[in-house]
Amino acid sequence: MSMSRRHFVQSAAAAAVLSAIGEQALAQSGLETLRIVSGFPPGGTSDTLCRRVAERIPATGYARAAVVENKPGAGGQIAIQFMRTVPPDGTTLLQTPMSMLGVYPHIYRKLPYDPVADLSPVSLGCLFDFGLAVGPMVPASVRTVPEFVEWCRANPAQANFGSPAAGSVPHFIGVLLGKQAGVAINHVPFKGTQPAILDMIGGQIAAVSGPIGEFTQHVAAGKCRLLGASGAQRSPFAPTTPTYTEQGLKDFVFREWFGFYVPAKTPADTITRLNAALRTTLAAPETVNGLATMGLEAQASSPAELAARLKADTERWGPIVKAIGFSADA
Repeated sequence: MSMSRRHFVQSAAAAAVLSAIGEQALAQSGLETLRIVSGFPPGGTSDTLCRRVAERIPATGYARAAVVENKPGAGGQIAIQFMRTVPPDGTTLLQTPMSMLGVYPHIYRKLPYDPVADLSPVSLGCLFDFGLAVGPMVPASVRTVPEFVEWCRANPAQANFGSPAAGSVPHFIGVLLGKQAGVAINHVPFKGTQPAILDMIGGQIAAVSGPIGEFTQHVAAGKCRLLGASGAQRSPFAPTTPTYTEQGLKDFVFREWFGFYVPAKTPADTITRLNAALRTTLAAPETVNGLATMGLEAQASSPAELAARLKADTERWGPIVKAIGFSADA
């Protein structure tokens, strides 16, 4: 056999081996493309987390590519309901705020999904605080939450606030604020925080209650003012903004999280591999820093830890919702 022919045969054999190795690795990783589903429109915190994760999933070896699918509507319910229609094979990953899983069961007599029976937890994604911001409808002299409350009292026709969804934590924060102060502040639900903020800075509504990171770019541009934050301590993403408790609202501490889930009955080994991929992704400096720009604190967890966190939050919000007296079915 000539050298050229021998080289060709050896190269072809090597290529076949490498191809087999590649196919085996792909088979072990499970898929070509991972779909990451968000129940909110592009541009907000939920979408940001999904896209940061999607950028780095290929580097983990779990999938060759990852794409984000936004399925907004019904306050995040459409995306969760969609997960009931996909196969439990690890090809589709849901990212959702806690509200849709831990709060909605208390406000809807019948949800189109069961947060526990229809979904399997994979990992926590991030933690964040909420903020209350006001736009040009509210006079520039209003710089604190108590001042906003007094403005609402004096201007009942304009006393309103938007939130990303009816029945979400930001919605209830606004309601609780009005209840503690003894003033009616009308709630205006939106399909995501960014649409609400756009109406606020456009002068259509007075204020918005939502994740702090949703406001930072607009605050920096001078289009709105952040009056208060919901954490136990001041947010590192808005260090000059006092907390609600600093401004006299007792026990007014709220944090939320975004979590990743797959359809129920997804094999345990698939969940384990996906959890490992998310842990690697969420620990990457690029992810941590990218999420920080939106006020999100990257944090992973085990599936069991995420399940326990949801259970605790579901139990906490039951009495709160009952005290508020809100029902989405009313």
